[in-house]
Amino acid sequence: MEKTMIEMKDIVKTYRIGGETVTALHRVSLHVEEGEFIAIIGPSGSGKSTLMNMIGCLDKPESGEYRLEGKNVGKLNDAQLATIRNKNIGFIFQNFNLLSKQTAIENVELPLLYQGVRQQERRKIARECLDKVGLGERASHLPTQLSGGQQQRVAIARSLVCNPPILLADEPTGALDSRTSREIMEVIQKLNKEGHTIILITHDLGVARQAKRVVQIKDGQLFENGGDLLETSAFF
Repeated sequence: MEKTMIEMKDIVKTYRIGGETVTALHRVSLHVEEGEFIAIIGPSGSGKSTLMNMIGCLDKPESGEYRLEGKNVGKLNDAQLATIRNKNIGFIFQNFNLLSKQTAIENVELPLLYQGVRQQERRKIARECLDKVGLGERASHLPTQLSGGQQQRVAIARSLVCNPPILLADEPTGALDSRTSREIMEVIQKLNKEGHTIILITHDLGVARQAKRVVQIKDGQLFENGGDLLETSAFF
């Protein structure tokens, strides 16, 4: 039986900018099952960053309902949101967000440090996650000693250390060349095959094509495109 990981219904989010009210998300509804690989594609200003923050429990809706693995996110306080983020969601960012003075393995084990996991155990888990992304031999290297693709692999390993069921990737190939982008997408596809639910935010049609399902966001609204978007770039 399929398990619902994410269920959004009629989500609304607005901002006040220069005395005007801007609607970033307009009655957004989204349903994601366990094990899916979904790409959410849209240009700059479409609302995809706001949607990413909502999915990642970094923000709460003004109206509508968001349930993450059955929990009503809108009713949680900040401490509860932080707990659910740490347990349920692994974040992968465009610019890696690595600490420059920490080695690869120290960067990877950081979420476990916050959880109070003892050094020997967190070091073991961090090394296993680096091995999983093919970077075990670079564990002692600083980010400045790694290529962009290697830094992103470290960031992916970091997203895995708490064994979250959901990986939320925000433009994970945006800072990489085309060859390295393909390699990173191969890692993400492998993680999906291993059971992780993947939600990928992108403006890149080529990246979106590699997901099993594509959803388009435009002017704060979602559209289920099926194969239509994959055949045309007219939207952009």
